[in-house]
Amino acid sequence: MPCSPILVSACLLGTACRYDGKSVPCPPLLEQLGNLRLIPVCPEQLGGLPTPRIPCERQGERVISKTGTDTTAQYHRGAQQALQLAVLFGCKAALLKERSPSCGCGQIYDGSFSKSLISGDGVTAELLKQHGIAVFGESQLCQLLAQLK
Repeated sequence: MPCSPILVSACLLGTACRYDGKSVPCPPLLEQLGNLRLIPVCPEQLGGLPTPRIPCERQGERVISKTGTDTTAQYHRGAQQALQLAVLFGCKAALLKERSPSCGCGQIYDGSFSKSLISGDGVTAELLKQHGIAVFGESQLCQLLAQLK
């Protein structure tokens, strides 16, 4: 019996959708492609942000670009779209890009653009968790796979 679908950050699958116009393929995930049903998403693109785009970080409840532009509305719109896809496809878990202001789970950048990390979640990770979807970062792929068994 196939496992339930997993929402996954598209950049981890090799889609060039990150803020810098690049991807960050996750080799262990790519090795599992035949065994998993993946629903790729890029919440930033779903929220209407371009690729490439100016880096953004969470500052409390806001998401601010490095140039000071408030992108909170786009991040919330993208999170809602990702949640809608997760519900539509019956995803019980998500594998998201760590440290991202959208997808980060457990640790995100602190909002100072100094590469300092703090405890917290990105906007999408936070929303998915609020709706009972288990969220994992790419370094937690083994834990996700163990949960699926």
